[in-house]
Amino acid sequence: MAASRGAGDGPGFAVAPRPPYSRPSVLALVGAGGFLGTLCRWGLRRLVGERGGWPLATLVVNLVGAFVLGLLLEALSHHRDEGLRRALRLGLGTGFCGALTTYSTFAVEVVMLADGGNRLLALLYPCVTVAGGLLLALAGVLLAGRGSRAQRGAAAAPGAVGDAA
Repeated sequence: MAASRGAGDGPGFAVAPRPPYSRPSVLALVGAGGFLGTLCRWGLRRLVGERGGWPLATLVVNLVGAFVLGLLLEALSHHRDEGLRRALRLGLGTGFCGALTTYSTFAVEVVMLADGGNRLLALLYPCVTVAGGLLLALAGVLLAGRGSRAQRGAAAAPGAVGDAA
């Protein structure tokens, strides 16, 4: 009985490159960003905590994360996803923001507010989190877009570096 051969075992077969998510450098970037994001969330929780029953620390990390993700989305989306852009997306977006923000803690806090009898806050907290997150993500997109337009304008100005005139 002949041994079965895989796609890369014989002549004429190309070996597929490793998917990006399985490369050690990618895992290290996401892990380092995740470590820093977790550390920031822990620090903010210790610094801010709760104010008047309002789970302020979780609100702050989720809003900051939405803003940073909006910035990254706009800043990195106009060019190829490679090199420094990919490193920023993976390290800051997936790693840092993924660890900084927390949906699970947010969901538990909403249930705890409702179970604790603070139903108004249990209704307001998700509304403020979602609406604030959308607004801050949009603000991040607009801010990064403004910066990239200014860069493109400066590059197109007469006498700019790289100008053929």
